[in-house]
Amino acid sequence: MATEPRRASSAPLAVPRFLPALLVLFIGSGAAALIYEIVWFQMLELVIGSSGVSLGVLLGTFMGGMCIGSLLLPRLVPEIRHPLRVYAVLEAGIGLFGVLLLFAIPLVGGIYSSIVGHGLAGILLRAFFCMLLLLPPTILMGATLPSISRWVETTPQGVSWMGFFYGGNIAGAVLGSVGAGFWLLRAYDVRTATLGAAAINVTVMALAAIIARTAGPAAAGERQSSPAPVFTPVARPVYVAIALSGLSALGAEVVWTRLLSLLLGATVYTFSIILAVFLTGLGIGSSAGSFMARTVRRPRLAFGVCQLLLVGAIAWSAAMIARSLPYWPINVSITSNPWFLFQMDVMRTCWAIFPGTVLWGMSFPLAVAAAANRDQDPARLVGGIYAANTIGAIIGSIGFGMIAVPLIGTQNSQKLLIAVAFIAAVLMLAPALFGSTAATGERRPNRLVAATSAAIAALATILLVRSVAAVPPVLVAYGRYAPTYDPPKALYVGEGMNASVAVTELDNGVRNFHVSGKVEASTEPQDMRLQRMLGHLTALLHNEPRTVLVVGFGAGVTAGTFVNYPSVERIVICEIEPLIPRVVSTYFGDVNYNVLADPRVEVVYDDARHYILTTDETFDVITSDPIHPWVKGAATLYSTEYFELAKKHLNPGGVMTQWVPLYESSEPVVKTEIATFFHAFPNGTIWGNDINGGGYDIVLAGHTEPTNIDLDALDARMKRPDYTAVASSLSDVGFWSWLDLLSTYAGRASDLAPWLADAEINRDRSLHLMYLAGMAPNLYENESIYSDMLRYRRFPEDLFTGSSGLRDALRANIYGE
Repeated sequence: MATEPRRASSAPLAVPRFLPALLVLFIGSGAAALIYEIVWFQMLELVIGSSGVSLGVLLGTFMGGMCIGSLLLPRLVPEIRHPLRVYAVLEAGIGLFGVLLLFAIPLVGGIYSSIVGHGLAGILLRAFFCMLLLLPPTILMGATLPSISRWVETTPQGVSWMGFFYGGNIAGAVLGSVGAGFWLLRAYDVRTATLGAAAINVTVMALAAIIARTAGPAAAGERQSSPAPVFTPVARPVYVAIALSGLSALGAEVVWTRLLSLLLGATVYTFSIILAVFLTGLGIGSSAGSFMARTVRRPRLAFGVCQLLLVGAIAWSAAMIARSLPYWPINVSITSNPWFLFQMDVMRTCWAIFPGTVLWGMSFPLAVAAAANRDQDPARLVGGIYAANTIGAIIGSIGFGMIAVPLIGTQNSQKLLIAVAFIAAVLMLAPALFGSTAATGERRPNRLVAATSAAIAALATILLVRSVAAVPPVLVAYGRYAPTYDPPKALYVGEGMNASVAVTELDNGVRNFHVSGKVEASTEPQDMRLQRMLGHLTALLHNEPRTVLVVGFGAGVTAGTFVNYPSVERIVICEIEPLIPRVVSTYFGDVNYNVLADPRVEVVYDDARHYILTTDETFDVITSDPIHPWVKGAATLYSTEYFELAKKHLNPGGVMTQWVPLYESSEPVVKTEIATFFHAFPNGTIWGNDINGGGYDIVLAGHTEPTNIDLDALDARMKRPDYTAVASSLSDVGFWSWLDLLSTYAGRASDLAPWLADAEINRDRSLHLMYLAGMAPNLYENESIYSDMLRYRRFPEDLFTGSSGLRDALRANIYGE
């Protein structure tokens, strides 16, 4: 580090007693920023979808704005401006934009949905939409750290405080992520969460202004009019190395979140826990690195060693996630108390990823110390390092989430991460070991010792790369229940852009289709019955459907059901994960009637809500079979706005059906799902799929207008020769006639009104369902829930019309007489 005397400055310098107060302010700033991030992501996903492309665009825009802000502030704001006053203005602007976006996202979203398309044009429009909304506040967020850094000097002590500010910001981010994920959005809504974050911004702004007035300018002369350049030849490797560190950090977060969500269950709480643990490690590491930056004599060497240790830390995490944690003797079904499970989840997450996160946290302050000299503008120094780190993070998150994992899988992605960390280490350690001492001012070790050390490090890295194991099939198949299952016979295991999928076969020949650690479809009798019910009920409750929309492909059984109907001319299947129709469907061709080979079928690879929002096409029938509502993001396909949106895309006389699971759910969860659907379809009906009389799951059916089911017309329809294939498809799953199918009637909206009186409606602005459902994955109250529902069932004389003989036969079947 340069030791020439520092020239005087007219810029306000830090008053030491106020530095801890600034640290507290940065904690508040970080908390508000993470609350905003979670809220904005939730709101924007409702408009642009939650596919891998959409999330990549969102995350890239968010971090890109922060990168721009860190670079622009030192270039646009002169040093003569008091740093705390600038910081106060930035916080005020963030709070203002936070509140404005609460209203702007729905308004601009209406324009977006009217012009968006699919393919490359659609992706570009999503990116423009996100840039328009997210760049202004995120640019301000990115400018806060460079702004406040001008209140300290680029001495070892000043650099140390820059690291503490960064760590404090991360500590606040931990509080924000946990507070939003476990409290604000669970108990309240996006409006309350946004106003809470804005209140934090206002408080931080006021305190910063008070401190600025109390501390005064504390001028100490004049700094050079032309500060020392930032991107010197000596400093450039530091910027490249910190960019690679950011790349490996966010790339690892993407990969580890994918794998840990298999192990812990993909609830909204799991993602909050993983993010909180990751940020906590960064914060602890940043604090440790800040202490080191104050005392270490060779920061470049320390930074390089930190990157080298990351090689081992990434390999550790890969080994723990693939070789250790899935086989810990933990049965998550031993308790229905979610808080006990959260404790185990935190412990397992820390065990797996904490070492690497601490080292990434140490990297930032050490990189600042390695690039610093006495004549630099602190804002340019910190802004440059922060921007380089953020650019790497953008490349890491998008590159691994959208390219590396789908193309080469998580195993090879982790190998690549180890290689990236090693390259960053080489960039820092090679000059210290072999380079000229004149450039860095550091003493060069013995060349033989240096060469031996380098060879050992390279060999160790190669061995660690080779040690990375593939994700166990049992983890992809059974997720959090993996320790309680024997490894299955895996027919296929694949990792797509949005989910990991598997196809397994049991000893009795039953095939299961798994998505992210959960069985989503199978050839089990109860599952086949449900999958065919979704198709046949939808088609038979309509007079003669011609156009069909299927939300969620699964094993293709439901979509394949419509192939048998002679009136159907077009079948659109909306699936978010391309691997599922392309690969998985081939393993279920015998039960899905090889649906993808039918010329009437078109597959749209997109988030279903986004597709319905942006398409002009309408349909005679829509059937929706999304993933379980406790899976993060699934609740958007169970909201009243989604059902209203689908209803608008139904032709006159149209029918919509929706799957609702009773297992792994509590009564309040089921009530919310049913009441929300009936809010959009007040004349809706319920049809039960039971096992030996006990509830398993149900199908909700809604109509665009009041309707009745003409039993005589249906009987005549089913007797037609062109309906032979339909009758055969029904009998394959135990419905020996259409009468058996209608005998699954379990009630309707008007009858269940008393039971649903205390149900909460799941709305876009308060997606409480995913938080409520996330608390109940270990509950198996399906039989009691179903029996409670049936107590309100009455035979609907006005719904079923036709000859008395058929009505009496149906009544007898419904009541088991």
